[in-house]
Amino acid sequence: MKRCFLVIARLALALPLVSCTTAPRPTPALCPLAVLGAFKPETSLLEKMLTDAKTEEIEGIAFMSGRLGNKSVVAAWTGVGKVNAAITTTLLIEHFKPAQVIFTGIAGALDPNLEPGDIVIARRTAHHDMGTLWSEGIERGGVKSRLTGEDNPVYFPADSNLLAAANCAARKAVFDPIALRSGRRSPKIVTGTIVTGDTFVASKEKGAELREKLGANAVEMEGAAVAQVCYQRGIGCLVIRCMSDKADDSAVMDKQIFYTMAAKNSASLVAGIIGCLGP
Repeated sequence: MKRCFLVIARLALALPLVSCTTAPRPTPALCPLAVLGAFKPETSLLEKMLTDAKTEEIEGIAFMSGRLGNKSVVAAWTGVGKVNAAITTTLLIEHFKPAQVIFTGIAGALDPNLEPGDIVIARRTAHHDMGTLWSEGIERGGVKSRLTGEDNPVYFPADSNLLAAANCAARKAVFDPIALRSGRRSPKIVTGTIVTGDTFVASKEKGAELREKLGANAVEMEGAAVAQVCYQRGIGCLVIRCMSDKADDSAVMDKQIFYTMAAKNSASLVAGIIGCLGP
């Protein structure tokens, strides 16, 4: 009996441990795809599409898991701001071991060619309020990773597989025309840079500065925090945002007008991305 136990123990030690956060390319069968948004309406539209859905509450935050097509998916809303986003993302990673993370929702357009309803797929994301503040302005730089001690980049690159799936979904996407002050127009999708800070930008001057200094197409309050957590944990991440305003003096009012439509467009593209990821 003792000899049998020793043989089993040696076999157990010889078997590789399965970890969704450390495997080179986790399979969807083992690890879910995660979808996060800042507000509940940004994820509830996607949650309604899930089959075999169940909700689990962790540290007061509800996570809904289920299936969308042939994908295992877990979704949650983070709350506004970088700290809330980082907390929820960390809990998600620790408990659900996602293979990849998509962050979705609304943003302010910095590119003058973008209007409410348009979508930016982030090729890269950055914190616009992180760095050293000199008299002449911010010298932006990434902080050191607490896990490795290495410097984080200023720009966090999108996961190449998710980015390819997003471009695939963009080619197939069909949205309802948007009624703007200038008339009705069909939303468009572009790939670019999204920047994040703990302030709601409603200033044309600040928006122009972010576009000039960081090459930003859109600004929001959570994406780079999620991307940073995923970067440090070695998990693929993609941020996509639908424009609810133009980050100018009318931003607060425009957000109220276009929020529901923007959240719907963003969730619709996420569903398309999941469909383009394949089995």
